[in-house]
Amino acid sequence: MILPSFRKSLGASLSVPLAAMLLLVPAGAFAGQGEKPSGHEASGQVPRSLNRSPLGQVAVSPDGKRLAWVQDGHMGAEIHVAPIGDLGKSQRIATAATADQHCRDGQITWSPDSTELAFLSECASQDEQSSSQTELYLARLDDAGPARILISLKGYVDDPAFSPDGSMIAFLYVEGATRPASALAAIKPFAGVIGEDGIEIQRVARVTVPPNWNGDPAPPPAPADDHPVASRAIDHLLPLFDFLTPASLHVYEFDWAPDSKSLGYIAADPPGENNWWVAKLYTQALGGAPKTVLAPAEVQGALHGLQIAVPRWSPDGKSIAFIGGLMSDQGVTGGDVFVVSASGGEPQNLTPQRPSSAAWITWKGNDSLFADELAGGRCQLVHLDLHGSLAEGGISATVGRPVFSIPGSAGDGRMELSLSATADRSLFVFNASSFDRPTETYSARPGEQTSSDSGDGFAGLTQLTSGNDGVQPDWGKTVSLDWTSDAFHVQGWLMLPKDYDPAKKYPMIVEVHGGPASAVLGRWGGGAGGFSATAFSALGYFVLMPNPRGSYGQGEAFTQANRKDFGYGDLRDILAGVDTVLAKYPVDPNRVGLAGWSYGGFMTMFAITQTNRFRAAVSGAGISDWLSYYGENSIDQWMIPYFGASVYDDPQVYAKSSAITYIKQAHTPTLAVVGDRDGECPAPQSFEFWHALRDIHVPSELVVYPNEGHGFVDPVHIRDVIERAGAWFARYMPPSQ
Repeated sequence: MILPSFRKSLGASLSVPLAAMLLLVPAGAFAGQGEKPSGHEASGQVPRSLNRSPLGQVAVSPDGKRLAWVQDGHMGAEIHVAPIGDLGKSQRIATAATADQHCRDGQITWSPDSTELAFLSECASQDEQSSSQTELYLARLDDAGPARILISLKGYVDDPAFSPDGSMIAFLYVEGATRPASALAAIKPFAGVIGEDGIEIQRVARVTVPPNWNGDPAPPPAPADDHPVASRAIDHLLPLFDFLTPASLHVYEFDWAPDSKSLGYIAADPPGENNWWVAKLYTQALGGAPKTVLAPAEVQGALHGLQIAVPRWSPDGKSIAFIGGLMSDQGVTGGDVFVVSASGGEPQNLTPQRPSSAAWITWKGNDSLFADELAGGRCQLVHLDLHGSLAEGGISATVGRPVFSIPGSAGDGRMELSLSATADRSLFVFNASSFDRPTETYSARPGEQTSSDSGDGFAGLTQLTSGNDGVQPDWGKTVSLDWTSDAFHVQGWLMLPKDYDPAKKYPMIVEVHGGPASAVLGRWGGGAGGFSATAFSALGYFVLMPNPRGSYGQGEAFTQANRKDFGYGDLRDILAGVDTVLAKYPVDPNRVGLAGWSYGGFMTMFAITQTNRFRAAVSGAGISDWLSYYGENSIDQWMIPYFGASVYDDPQVYAKSSAITYIKQAHTPTLAVVGDRDGECPAPQSFEFWHALRDIHVPSELVVYPNEGHGFVDPVHIRDVIERAGAWFARYMPPSQ
């Protein structure tokens, strides 16, 4: 239950801070949500330290000679390619877009021989709201002509990947999709037979890349009916399209087998947005039937009943590595690194008791892996040397020193913390930033110690771009804090007020991230979710962003420490963090507020029924009553690993963590905001909380935003949320007194 951070997208907005979206809209432009509280206009002074050249996905060629990337252009997101040693000699990859079209190019994938680049493009004319189709392009970099359309697809397309032999490109595809294949997206209006009509299934499809292709695109795919090839013209000179996985399985992630003859993938029965939490690992030969390799519900040990993600075949095709753990959202990965035989069997944990959370992995050879992980608020790349063998019944790993470890975030734009690497894994390329350092593109070479700046924790990296040189934040400095709560070591971030003066007393806002299985990492312009720590700092507040138990970054035991305990141990961790700040910084204890989105919204609702320490609160997409929530949301499968049983089998465990149970103990003025089409944290949860506060005469306000899901997408709504939050805190705990 979190907002997307830098999950893959077509556009070049991955490194653009939330404030950048707000600047697209004049202050006070949103109308129709009722009268805004006094001070609303002033709260629109959001940070203006924007990236001058926003960076999207970056992708290094397998041979390490060239770099491709997505950046903002005059008519949309564009793809550029340049020699890795001279990015100033970049060339734009031209497409078939017309002069009046606004296009979003992205999702880059290199051919194994580094001579071709495939990518997705969505184009719409200036009078259209959005594109009705997506084109898969192929650019042959040694040709002088523009990229050519391999196929046009109507629906949701994601994650294209060349086969290891270069003859095919596979991708995730929801034919005729009405929305992205994610629970974060706005749900469709309910109609028809619920749970049966209109189910949208994501499958792996492929298009061939004929060696003598003359540039004619494949015909549009025929309606899905499981035929082997959906092409009207069977011609070896034309690309051919077909579905590789059956319509009975919703596929979340996949990986090619090294021989290009099979796939490995994580999938579950439809509906996809609800069943990722019970997904299994499959292999499937092309043209064959899926075979179950691993079902977490059926294995014993640490992985039992948990989630799996990021499947990766070993180079010899004998085993598959993956990340397993307690995860609250598909696409936001964290856990231990496991490996299992490609033919099935018991999985082996390579990183048991490691005090970190792996988010992305890749093989270097048959006996070693790289993992990008979260460790105590830092992002770091580590090398795992494997010992033993699966065939002999045991395998373990030794983890070496980090290749790099930064107080920020690093990612290539495909998935959370994924990195782009050469075929031999001698070079990794990615975008990176911190709260105090704007986004640039960097590289790292295992075994080499290089540094772009030894003074801010970015040692071990080589900076490749300098588009944001001289950009300074319009918010205060951020420091990492550590404290002890119960038996746990807890880490969090404290953003100081802009123009901080230690001789003054300041108010503070505690911003709790979503999840709970997630974490706040340093990120330029970033924060803990649907609000804006940078905006609060610019308005004169301290902002505490804790990573309490349940978060990633301290190991799997820490992530699982709030199971059947929502709102108790995690709240103690947060309050201990508040005490730590009060002991070190000039914060007025009578002007401390609380905010959060999703799980953070629940924590906000619940906390004000447990303590009166907060002067004001703002809940985004919160959960007030776990019992009613169980029957309202579209993702109830996530709750079983956390609560231990369904609400029908153990209602008390749900009731004890529900704010409604203790609502008469609430006295904190609270603003609640939510999207009317939120499937993860449905609007009735916010209605219920607002209604209860109103009934007991606690100042409250509820704002419902039309056509928004769990993650807001309309810039006008996003700005309005932050302006309203700023105004709410300004009313009850003004920055200056």
